[in-house]
Amino acid sequence: MKKKISVVLAGLFVMAMLAFVPKTSNQTEWKVPDADKNKVNPIKGDAASLATGKTLYNTHCKSCHGTKGKGDGPKAAQLDTESGDFSKASFQSQTDGALFYKTKTGRKDMPSYKTKIPDANDMWAVVNYMRTFK
Repeated sequence: MKKKISVVLAGLFVMAMLAFVPKTSNQTEWKVPDADKNKVNPIKGDAASLATGKTLYNTHCKSCHGTKGKGDGPKAAQLDTESGDFSKASFQSQTDGALFYKTKTGRKDMPSYKTKIPDANDMWAVVNYMRTFK
């Protein structure tokens, strides 16, 4: 009887510990077609664009990506994958076209925003705002 209890407790301990293991970034590389990756952002990163981008980001992105783009928004813990840290060099080194494509199409936990942000200029403004998280 003691052995069964020990095995059950050990199993519960392992399950409890797994709850604290950080999410891995074992996602496959997010390939962006060259035509999309090479698109040039037609919207200047001026004050008006950043204001639009910030408003849209706060409405659509902040809940997962966080106020400062660190991937620590209130919904991030509910995701199966990491929501990403926009301040990292690996994020900031991506082209504007790649960021636009990823925002538009989505993947796994990341929803597509092509219908939520249907105006391309607004989506480019979000890309401009994401650049402020350096």
